[in-house]
Amino acid sequence: MGGRLVEFLLVSTLLVSVSEELNSEGQYLLELKNRLQDELNFLSNWNSADQTPCGWTGVKCSTSSGYQPVVWSLDLHSMNLSGMLSPSIGGLIHLKHLDLSHNQFRGDIPKEIGNCSLLTFLYLNENGFSSPIPEEIGNLSSLEVFEAYNNDLSGSLPRSTGNLQNLRKFRIGGNAISGNIPAEICTCQRLQYLGLADNQIRGEIPKEIGMLGNLTYLWIWKNQLSGFIPKEIGNCSNLESLSLQKNGLVGRIPLEIGNLKFLNKLFLYHNELNGSIPREIGNLSLAVEIDLSDNYLTGEIPTEMGKIKGLRLLQIFLNQLTGVIPNELSSLRNLTILDLSNNYLGGPIPYGFQYLTEMIFLRLSENSLSGIIPHQLGRYMTSLATVEFSDNYLTGKIPPHICHHGKLIRLSLGFNKLYGKIPTGIKNCERLKILDLVGNRLTGTLPSEVGNLVNLYSLHLDGNNLTGPIPPQIGNCTMLQSLQIVGNHFNSELPKEIGKLSQLIVFNVSSNFLTGQIQSEIVNCKRLQRLDLSHNSFVDSLPKELGTLSQLENLKLSENKFSGNIPASLGSLSRLIELQMGGNEFSGEIPEELGYLSSLQVALNLSYNNLSGSIPLELGKLALLEVLLLNNNHLSGEIPTAFESLLSLVEFNFSYNNLTGPLPAMKLFKNMTSCSFTGNPFYKGNPFLLVPLPKSCSAIEGTELWKPETSIDMETFKVSFLVAYTIILLSFVLVLYINPYWRQAWFYFIEISITSCYYFAIDNLS
Repeated sequence: MGGRLVEFLLVSTLLVSVSEELNSEGQYLLELKNRLQDELNFLSNWNSADQTPCGWTGVKCSTSSGYQPVVWSLDLHSMNLSGMLSPSIGGLIHLKHLDLSHNQFRGDIPKEIGNCSLLTFLYLNENGFSSPIPEEIGNLSSLEVFEAYNNDLSGSLPRSTGNLQNLRKFRIGGNAISGNIPAEICTCQRLQYLGLADNQIRGEIPKEIGMLGNLTYLWIWKNQLSGFIPKEIGNCSNLESLSLQKNGLVGRIPLEIGNLKFLNKLFLYHNELNGSIPREIGNLSLAVEIDLSDNYLTGEIPTEMGKIKGLRLLQIFLNQLTGVIPNELSSLRNLTILDLSNNYLGGPIPYGFQYLTEMIFLRLSENSLSGIIPHQLGRYMTSLATVEFSDNYLTGKIPPHICHHGKLIRLSLGFNKLYGKIPTGIKNCERLKILDLVGNRLTGTLPSEVGNLVNLYSLHLDGNNLTGPIPPQIGNCTMLQSLQIVGNHFNSELPKEIGKLSQLIVFNVSSNFLTGQIQSEIVNCKRLQRLDLSHNSFVDSLPKELGTLSQLENLKLSENKFSGNIPASLGSLSRLIELQMGGNEFSGEIPEELGYLSSLQVALNLSYNNLSGSIPLELGKLALLEVLLLNNNHLSGEIPTAFESLLSLVEFNFSYNNLTGPLPAMKLFKNMTSCSFTGNPFYKGNPFLLVPLPKSCSAIEGTELWKPETSIDMETFKVSFLVAYTIILLSFVLVLYINPYWRQAWFYFIEISITSCYYFAIDNLS
């Protein structure tokens, strides 16, 4: 009796110890945890002393009567976990839901995951998994959702994906997947979402894609696909979004694309598609966004596009479209973005465009459009933010209501034939950041209302006929970074309010009739990198404070009436790469401080002034300098031997000074014509000048110049020149023949030239 009691107690103790031990699924999970770094202690309650893992963070179990609980869900998403995924995951054979997304897992997806045959939802996205997707993924016959996008996966897609007959969603975008799209995946008849974007997938789109009748999203953008878009894609009758952009697809857009009655987004941009846009595209009655830009599409824009009444985005820029813009597009009253730029479109801007009330972004630049801009453009467009019509042949005036609702951010009408004044309605453009009216025939003054454009950072008015002063209200545009009014008829002095433009980087007022002194306030523009005041009538001395503009890279003051000494402070402009001061009345000596401009490379031009004294030795330190012009001054003495260090110099001119003595031992000096030294008495005893200086160094034929060591065979030169000239001429004619846009531009240039010559003759004869 006592022996049986002892035996019973031993068995009972053994049973108790076994029942208290963690079950096998818990052991698998602990092994998984041991390979991870859990910095935020999300898994702190994963305790080996528990009998089951069913109470652990992220773990869910299911129980059936008479059975032990089993793990069916493991959700560890967004826990900042890092490390490798243990092969022990394959021991969770009852798992249906696994979510490891938004962590920092790395390494392989273990092939043992194929043992989880009941797995229905698998989320591995937003991690650092690498290596190929294992073939064993094809064992997950119950899988409905597989998401592994934004990892570092590589290799080819496994053909075993064709076994996933229950698959509805397959997303692996944002990896480094290569190889071809396996045709086997097209046997997954329930597939609704196929996302392979942003990988390195090559080859053609398999025509078997047409077997996926339930497909609603097909995203294969930004890969290396080639070949044609298969016409079978038209069989995917439930497709809502088709994104094939940024590949190397060629050929025509298939007519069958018109069968996709539920399509709302069609993105085919940045490929190499050619041919015309199929008229069947008008059947996409539910389309909201269509982007066919950056291809080689030809022909006309189909009028049938006007049937897509819900269209909000239409972009066909950077193609080779011809014909006119269809008036039917005016019926697309929901259109917010329309970009037809960089084509060969002609004719007028459709009158009805001014009534597209939802328009935000309207871009028609770089075409051959003619006629006037619709007069009411902007009046009814309550959200209009961008208007770009530059590089066309548009005439007439700038629409007065273009800023009617005050939301315009960018207005670019440059290089047209617009005339009249800049409308005072511009005062409503308080949000305007870019105003580009370059290369038109605008007259009148720059309205003082420009001061209302407090957000403006780019104002370009080059190449017009604007007159009057620069309004002082320009100083209110304190965000302005680029102010360019080159080639107008502005007069009077620069307003001192320019000094309020503390953000100004580029200031170019060259080729006007500006006068007066340079106001010292300009030195408040501390961010200036390019300052061009050339070809005006500025007078008096330069402000010494110019040397405080430490960001300056280009300083052009040529062809004015500046006088006085060149400020030595300019030597402090350590970033200066170009200094143009020729054609003024500067006097005194060249400051030696200019030799400290170590970045000076493009040019140092001090020609045609009244400078005297010797050439500073310090200029020999300008090791990067390519062009040095000191001609037509009163410089004396010798050219410093320090110039032997100017190894980058390719052009120089010291003529018409009072220089004497020998030339420095520079190969460039030896190979230059004597015209560069004309007007100086130094040639006597100069070992590099082998003939006397000619009396004239003009370009008249027959002028004797110094001959280099190697002479040119003139007969060969003449033949070569004739052949080269013929080739260039024929190439020019061929380009004009092939490119209608350039041909029209050339004829326009000829027309303007003839007209200008005619009126010049009339004016002078009269």
